[in-house]
Amino acid sequence: MARAYSVDLRSRVIEAALNDGSIRQAAQRFGVGITTATRWVRRWREQGESSARRQGKPRGSCLDPHRDDLLALVEQTRDLTLAEIVAHLRAEHGLNVGTTTVWKFLERQGLTYKKRRHTPPSNNVRT
Repeated sequence: MARAYSVDLRSRVIEAALNDGSIRQAAQRFGVGITTATRWVRRWREQGESSARRQGKPRGSCLDPHRDDLLALVEQTRDLTLAEIVAHLRAEHGLNVGTTTVWKFLERQGLTYKKRRHTPPSNNVRT
């Protein structure tokens, strides 16, 4: 994604457009697109803001609405695999997510999801 124009430039374009009455002239004078300048002025008039909006996707997970159900499921059955959790989400909620998505979600919730060994590690020390 391209970087946003500076707040200073936006303010100067908006001020010039409002004072001179021509968005087109203000855009040409400061070297920005006419559509861009029009959008800035419209946003200034409607919302009173000249700063850039946040770029990119909003943070969050498709699993956030199902947080309580997932945590209860993991608490009930501690021996579930990630693949079994994915199958549960697909069957119960119609969600098609990958194991990595589930793993990252559980990690954000503070759960480490490592299975215990069936046999304890050997205490033999190599000599």
